[in-house]
Amino acid sequence: MSAFIIPSAQPSRLRIHVLETRNEFLRMLRSPMFVFPTLMFPLLFYVMFGLLLSHGNARASTYLYITYGVFGTLGTSLFGFGVTVANERNLGHLLYKRALPMPPSAYLVAKLGMAMLFATLISIGLFVLAVTLGGVHLQAWQFATIMLTNILGVLPLSALGLYIGTRVPANGAPAVINLVYLPMSLLSGLWMPLSQMPAAISKVATVLPSWHLAQLSLKTVGYDSGQPAWLHVAVLATVTVAFFLLAQRRLRRNG
Repeated sequence: MSAFIIPSAQPSRLRIHVLETRNEFLRMLRSPMFVFPTLMFPLLFYVMFGLLLSHGNARASTYLYITYGVFGTLGTSLFGFGVTVANERNLGHLLYKRALPMPPSAYLVAKLGMAMLFATLISIGLFVLAVTLGGVHLQAWQFATIMLTNILGVLPLSALGLYIGTRVPANGAPAVINLVYLPMSLLSGLWMPLSQMPAAISKVATVLPSWHLAQLSLKTVGYDSGQPAWLHVAVLATVTVAFFLLAQRRLRRNG
């Protein structure tokens, strides 16, 4: 009898991407050094400044509900990409990933999916606090738009984090990320409105992707600076493409 070899079916690319995303999310979820500051800081800051120190001011609670959502997205994007990519480069994991029989895009998609899942959890946590304790009353479409903006905001902010991760050594990555993360949050008006800070800071804010992301969400409730939405989208799209291309070029050269 002749032996017949039945070729094995090709694995689903979608399934590979979903499994990689799930594994990346679980890996980061089991890392206390990532989970606590990423998930808890936006919620704790909102409780402190948006609830306790706002003295029942619904406008302040609404503003900070929105901006702390962007703050959370910024944190999960920068640390989820910047620190982890720097560490994985140092350990040789990127070379190992390239040798695996999986689509090259799976590595990046998994990290993006992980960051989007964390951004979703942060948005849900802030939503619960804002509605139950903050006296924030918005329509369903406004809450949905704010959450969707946070989730999609992972793209430009992760591009920045990825580029930093390709440039800095593993032992210096957390310090460098913090030097970007904290000043960017302050200068973008995520902790307090720019109107309460020196006028020069407003000029700096317009070049920061986190400010443009916050403006898109604030536009939902009419608390933005009045610039058109397409301008913010254009800036964020440019940041996404530019930093992903720079990071890709860096990875090809140095791994």
